[in-house]
Amino acid sequence: MNSGKKSTAIIVAVIAVVVIVAIIWAGGSSNQNTPAEFDSTANGTSSAPVSETVKVSNTLSEYQNAELGFSVKYPSAWEKEETNSGINFIIPIDKNQVSTVATLQANIQVLSSPCEFPPVTTVQDRSTLAVGGLSLKTISMSNTVQGREYYNRMYSLQKGDICYMFSFASIALSPASKNLTSSQATQANNNNKAIVVATESDFTNMVKSFAFVTGPAGTDETKAAPAQGK
Repeated sequence: MNSGKKSTAIIVAVIAVVVIVAIIWAGGSSNQNTPAEFDSTANGTSSAPVSETVKVSNTLSEYQNAELGFSVKYPSAWEKEETNSGINFIIPIDKNQVSTVATLQANIQVLSSPCEFPPVTTVQDRSTLAVGGLSLKTISMSNTVQGREYYNRMYSLQKGDICYMFSFASIALSPASKNLTSSQATQANNNNKAIVVATESDFTNMVKSFAFVTGPAGTDETKAAPAQGK
């Protein structure tokens, strides 16, 4: 009976992790259209996303996407990858520290739908974050599955029919998978926590830097039409 309950708990945890990872990386493979109010192809012509990255200091860069209607400041060391619905960040891990952190990633998606967090039961924290005059909803979640520790922090902001979703995820392997001794495992666990806390703080600061950007103006076809001959 105890074995059955344990198996059920593992299955629920795995499902929760799969849901989170799917949401975070959905932008990379999504075929969802650009929200209509930011659609730069309304005049029938196609164009690349109107985006720009500018270094604002030795440690920060600013990413601006006028087509999706937002800008953020993020650590310049983060590797960015644009998608049809937003941007993904791969966050480097300090290899000089004894740790088992295997993945650190952040994501911003702009969706033409109501904001909804994944239906999981392992929510650690549920609150709000004030950014200027805006109020973002936030939740944090954690799971341990077969020795691996999964942690997620998500923020959401609804503007009309458009949802801005911010996600942070970390995955730490079990010390046993790295063949660490008892003292090394303790050090790794402590370093894991410090790495995740510091990176989550950077992620939250990026969310706090969020600002709306005016999208490109569409073409007025009545004015663009050639003049009629007299």
